[in-house]
Parts: sequence; structure tokens; C-alpha cells
Amino acid sequence: MKTLYVSDLDGTLLNKNAELSQYTIETINELIKKGLYFTVATARSAGTADSILKELCLTLPVILMNGVLVYDISSKRYLNVEYLPADVTASICQILKDCQLTGFMYQVKDHTLTTYYERFVNTAQKDFYEERVNKYRKVFIQVDSFSQVNPAHIIYFALLDTRERLEPAYQSLKSHKDIALAFYKDIYTEDLWYLEIFSVHATKYNAVQYLRNQYDFDTIIGFGDNLNDLPLFKACDVTCAVNNAKQELKAAATHIIGNNTEDGVAGWIRRNFYDK
Repeated sequence: MKTLYVSDLDGTLLNKNAELSQYTIETINELIKKGLYFTVATARSAGTADSILKELCLTLPVILMNGVLVYDISSKRYLNVEYLPADVTASICQILKDCQLTGFMYQVKDHTLTTYYERFVNTAQKDFYEERVNKYRKVFIQVDSFSQVNPAHIIYFALLDTRERLEPAYQSLKSHKDIALAFYKDIYTEDLWYLEIFSVHATKYNAVQYLRNQYDFDTIIGFGDNLNDLPLFKACDVTCAVNNAKQELKAAATHIIGNNTEDGVAGWIRRNFYDK
């Protein structure tokens, strides 16, 4: 039986500092050398994921931006990209304008990811920007309006604000047949919520199925902590929620394992791998 282990990052594989512990790095690398198939499925983009995962000896593509992208770390190429239709992108821009919201808009063209922003309207957006520029050396481009950007290669919108401010846009977008949404509370900052907007075809579920089919995996075991991991769990044969996970995810899990701050994922994989 060929088994793939797929883990979320923030709140799951990463510790409270959004980093891989030395134990997790050493354990995953040891097991990969012994034949473990392992990858990650995260809401993060290539710029931050590359930096976070640089010490892992990954041999498989990773799933980025909640399934929008399947990315080969070694070649720095996107193997699968789920674009938003141009007319849908225009509709999203108008709804955000009507709701007086802004955030970050992502484009992939010629294997290059570009991030656009209009302005910062809260501290969370500025912190998001500064962390990625200063820590991960990501490049952001400021525009007067998202509507000025060619909509042909847009893949994703990420909005950071309070639940109350994001709710009207969520309600306006949730029934759109071409759009999928992830609407959830941030695990690091109190009273901060994310609304992420992407193609209905771009889910962790579809991205995991892509890997299953491309590499002929018989069994897939998934690890997560938040509501955006529910599609991941639906694609897996065995599911593990870390003990710090949301109750909704725990209810959908096959197993409840140790906290992310206790190397719960790496410890469980080690035991499971050697018990087989």
C-alpha cells in the first residue's frame, strides 16, 4: 500500500512561532529517507512556504493557497493552477468595493506569483505585508484599484479584518457558483478573521486528489487544525486533528492527536510509520 501523509502548516505542523521545530524537521527527514511520502497543504503562498519548508527534504509537490496551486519546490514551477474566470474577478472587485473592503490579490503568470494591494486599512494588513516583505523577501505591488489589474490570471483574494466587517462580503459571495470561500478566525491574533476567495475548483480536496492520481497513492492520511482543512479531510482516507483544532474539525477526524506545540503530527507519523 502506497501511503501519502499530508499536513496543514499553521496550527498543525508549525509551532506557536509559525516555525518547524527541530524535532519535526529531524523526524520528517529521517522518515522520508526510509520511504515516507510526505507533503503539506497550506493557505500560504510559495514565498513563505519555501522559507518555512527549506530544511525539509521534500520530494513531492506541495499544495498552496488552500488548493489553488500545486507547486514543485525543487523546480520552482506551478504544476497545477486554478484561475478565477476574468468576469468573476471583476465581480469580486466590485463587491469588495461596495463593502468598503480591501486586502491582497494574487496573480500567477509565467510561473511567477505577483501580489497586489491597494492600501492598508488596519494593523493586521500592514503586519501581514511587513512580515512577508521583511522575513520572506516577498514583493508586493501597490495599485490604486484592483480593477486596474488584468483579470486574466488572478487566482486568489485574501482579506484580513474583523468578522463583522467581512461578513457582508461573505454573504454576497457564498452562493456564487464559480467561487469557493474560506472564512475563519486567525489562530495568532485575537478578533482577526480571514476571508479567502478562489475558484470553486481550487480546494485542498481537489489538490489532494490531483496528487493521488498523479502518484497512484492507495491511502492518504491528512492532518489539520482549522475549518479550511475540512476539504482536506474529505479527500483523505484517515484524518488526524491536532488537539488544539477547532471542534468542527475534531468532529470530522478519525483521530485526535497531540497539540502542534508538542510536535503532535511528527510524533504520530513516526509511530504510525514504524507500526506498519
